[in-house]
Amino acid sequence: MEYDINWQTTYRDMVMTPKKALAQVRSGHRVFLGTGCGEPTVLVQAMVEMAGTLCDVEIIELLTKGHAPYADRKYSDCFKVNSFFIGHNVREVIQEGRGDYTPILMSDIPVLFHSGQLPLDVALIQVTPPDVRGKVSLGVSVDIVKAAAENASLVIAQVNPQMPWTRGDSLIDINDLDILVPADVPLLQRESQPAHPVSARIAELVAAIIPNGATIEFGIGRVPGVGRIPQAVMHALHGKHDLGIHTELITDDILELIASGAINGAKKSTDRGKIVTSFCMGTKKLYDFVNDNPLFSFRPTEFVNDSTVIAKQNRMVSINMALEIDLTGQVCSDSEEGEFYSGIGGQVDFNRGASRSPGGRAIIVMPSTTKDGKSRIVSSLSSGSGVVVTRGTVHFVVTEYGVAYLHGKSVQDRTLALVSIAHPDHREQLLHQAIEAHYIRSEFAAVEGKFVVASQNVMKTSYLLDNGTQVNFRPIHPTDEPLMRDLMYDLSKETLYYRFMSHNQRFGQKQIQNFVYVDHRKDVAIVGTVPEAHGDDIIAVGRYYLDEHSNRAEVAFVVRDGWQGRGLGTFLFKHLMTIAKATGISGFTAEVLRDNKRMQAIFNHSGHKVQSQVEEGVCSFKIEF
Repeated sequence: MEYDINWQTTYRDMVMTPKKALAQVRSGHRVFLGTGCGEPTVLVQAMVEMAGTLCDVEIIELLTKGHAPYADRKYSDCFKVNSFFIGHNVREVIQEGRGDYTPILMSDIPVLFHSGQLPLDVALIQVTPPDVRGKVSLGVSVDIVKAAAENASLVIAQVNPQMPWTRGDSLIDINDLDILVPADVPLLQRESQPAHPVSARIAELVAAIIPNGATIEFGIGRVPGVGRIPQAVMHALHGKHDLGIHTELITDDILELIASGAINGAKKSTDRGKIVTSFCMGTKKLYDFVNDNPLFSFRPTEFVNDSTVIAKQNRMVSINMALEIDLTGQVCSDSEEGEFYSGIGGQVDFNRGASRSPGGRAIIVMPSTTKDGKSRIVSSLSSGSGVVVTRGTVHFVVTEYGVAYLHGKSVQDRTLALVSIAHPDHREQLLHQAIEAHYIRSEFAAVEGKFVVASQNVMKTSYLLDNGTQVNFRPIHPTDEPLMRDLMYDLSKETLYYRFMSHNQRFGQKQIQNFVYVDHRKDVAIVGTVPEAHGDDIIAVGRYYLDEHSNRAEVAFVVRDGWQGRGLGTFLFKHLMTIAKATGISGFTAEVLRDNKRMQAIFNHSGHKVQSQVEEGVCSFKIEF
């Protein structure tokens, strides 16, 4: 790429000062502003300086990073804001009713311009200087800016040599612009903030369900108090490999992820090896990195957010934020307690695309509570809260307390899943509200004291099999009830007999509940899982029950038949011992059938003092720590 160094001479008939250029704006005009850090600040300032001569100018924007002086109350007769996504700079004016919010899928916005449904009188954009071919680049903001520039009656471009030249589909012929305003000024910048501890915890959980070779989207919104959770996920992905990126927005956070070697796009189904995005918001370090960099492909929103394009990627993962979710799975993302807060953005586009992708995973993230301690998981959405993702299309939901998989699940199963990842202070009330709403059966009131999700810190580990499969071990959750039912009915008659000393293969509701509703303060239940696109599959379960009088715990575990003989039983037993020792338990007891030689061998080789005796075909073990 080679700039035309004499462009101001070449196109002198198009060059104007900011004041002269903005004199073309008339009262009643609909004026589009360039997006994010690509906002043409010199043109915006010139427009505001003309406020005394203008009336009823409608400002159309997706998301702007500048100070939005046109939103000042003193200009309320001159300018009216109409935003597709509510940023911090216009939130007050919209919440006070002095501006408008247009809820719409990001992918549908260009259609408004192309179809003439939302005609634009003027587009104020920012571009690079032209190259020797007469092409300019939209730089850091292609998104809906390209569609706006193609459809506005008058296009005024702030031509800035500090705008990076981006590759992809970011070019416009200079003859398709009407007025050029030279402005050598720094771009707006947005520095990334350190991840809030809650965001960091959620990011760890999200990273655990993102497979190697996935292509990822990081949503653009934020949650009050904890910031931008999707960006925090980037810091938790450094140990992954062969990741691809197809997302609306990139920030400085992506630089470390690229440097870690986690991103190469080698497994992408389309645009292999390319980071596909539509705009970036960051610091000069990011802008310098994307400048003429063939690693990046900046494309318009109508491509990046097209759910059909998104679905073509294998293992497409979308990560988007919610502000509230009810127990049936309805997700609210653009409003909070009846007030508009952000926007729909690309959440629905990417949720659809990821859910249709082979091996894809659509993930919704949010903290369990608001800044003032209210639960974001609620029995019914707050008055005025709008549904962005419907209960029928939600898949994964992640809070700092765990992961719930809802798609295809009954109202009862999804209710229990969501209660299990709510803040512990709110679970009891949510359980009662769910029973009152008839989302779950009344007998669930009996598990109230056992509705506990254990701490992950001590109990979480993993085991790598010889074939490279990683089995993750974690505490059992109430949401595991259907998975436990599947495991129990999949066990062979021999495995059932060895584990339960019975040939009975029928398990009632109450017995299944006893497996999953565990008070981890006294008893412990650990499951071994392998990830699948639909969520975890449980392949092993280990449990001990504490006898507080003897300070010993009775231990038992079982491994799914197809996974036996691979060391999982031994590993699970040792992990249970580690947990028991950490809590001061003095030893284990166990009852094993005399014919179950494999289990006996695990106990006898525990590395601790073992006593055993046989009575009526049953071996009783006592293991001292």
